[in-house]
Amino acid sequence: MALVTDSRKACTVNPLKMSQPLGASYAFMGLESCMPVMHGSQGCTSFGLVLLVRHFKEAIPLQTTAMNEATTVMGGFDNLEKAVLNIRSRAKPRIIAICSTGLTETKGDDVDGHLKLIRQRHPEVADTELVYVSTPDYTGAFQDGWAKAVQVLVSQLPRTDEPRRANHVAVLPGAHLTPGDLEELRELIEAFGLVPSFVPDVSGSLDGHIPDTWLGTTIGGCSVDAIQALGSAVHTLAIGEQMRPAAQALHECCGVPFTVFDRLTGLTATDALIRTLAELSGAPVPAKIRRQRSQLVDAMLDGHFHFGNVKVALGAEPDLLWAAGSFLVEMGAELGAAVTTTASPLLERMPCNEVVVGDLEDFEQLAQAHGCDLLMTHSHGRQAAERLGKPLFRLGIPMFDRIGNAHVKMVGYRGTREFLYAVGNLLMDQIPHHGPNDWPLPEASRAAAVRPAEAYVSARIGRLSAASA
Repeated sequence: MALVTDSRKACTVNPLKMSQPLGASYAFMGLESCMPVMHGSQGCTSFGLVLLVRHFKEAIPLQTTAMNEATTVMGGFDNLEKAVLNIRSRAKPRIIAICSTGLTETKGDDVDGHLKLIRQRHPEVADTELVYVSTPDYTGAFQDGWAKAVQVLVSQLPRTDEPRRANHVAVLPGAHLTPGDLEELRELIEAFGLVPSFVPDVSGSLDGHIPDTWLGTTIGGCSVDAIQALGSAVHTLAIGEQMRPAAQALHECCGVPFTVFDRLTGLTATDALIRTLAELSGAPVPAKIRRQRSQLVDAMLDGHFHFGNVKVALGAEPDLLWAAGSFLVEMGAELGAAVTTTASPLLERMPCNEVVVGDLEDFEQLAQAHGCDLLMTHSHGRQAAERLGKPLFRLGIPMFDRIGNAHVKMVGYRGTREFLYAVGNLLMDQIPHHGPNDWPLPEASRAAAVRPAEAYVSARIGRLSAASA
């Protein structure tokens, strides 16, 4: 059990977290023919737009209601009405998704009431779905905004009279999963003969492809029709603890049972997913997936020498913190410092002594105090890594000083293996004397350092051999 503490500083220094409106907007970008809108000032939208453009190196559709001092005081109905009508006439989206900001939340705009009035006054917008989610940026964090957006989508859009389809599963991925992660998950699910509907699906819109024609809206993702048909799913797979409320909302709306996977990085975590897919489909585990599992076991055996006795400082959103941190500890590393952005039931279960809800200044100070060998966080942690003289493994959003961010994956057997190799190679490169034969440690300490991962992998190989027999 980890002790969870909040940083009580008067101000945030080098923020780790990003805002709820940005998380909600990112979720809406996983919908096909969608125009996300931030109901607030132009500056709020511009900041989020630049951040996502730098991370994905793609054109990002994101609009604003452009509130100013006068409209903030008088109310934002006129600005919202103009925005909806202009977007519909110019971009012709299938859905306009609106998220609030601190500005309009502080004023107390009744956006749901505004949208009802807009529909009454302008029947021409009847062919466009209007969705609103409340995401004040003075509370919560990035994954909270994503989770709220998905919960609103699965609460309002699905039809309740859809007949069940035996092979249809709904998948609610968390904000910590990349487009590459979703592609890996889709391949795993389809290998069992199941048909997944991802809500949202950023692998269709932010995977770095070039469309045949220019569109002013999102260029792929989950369609409105697919969301409306979610009630036909026989089961919901929610990936990340943040998605539990959305899975519960779909269950209450359409009666679809659900399973929440708190992580899909690691051997035991992926095993749980594969067992569930086999049960849902009634099909045996395909040979190629069994081979992927065997390859991961071998990779863990090859890499555990380089993870043992390594102290890691990890800073990320709660679900990503849990996924990466748990696997690192399984490999024999130690979480010397863990810093996150918002509350989560997972934090107390973290395999470390303390989790701090704070910023990158807390992250840097804890890493130095605990003598961490490796820092893991997004690109804004590079200054801390330079000051401490420690290697930095970039993780999460934003990563503006790397390319290919959309295709990084760390879920499933193959994604876990890629994550293991990437971290292990960085350790070998930056800490050259960290190996089974070169550690400057007494023999007893050396054996103790590798024993946890060695025992874990040995036990897994034993189980695999028994299963094969």
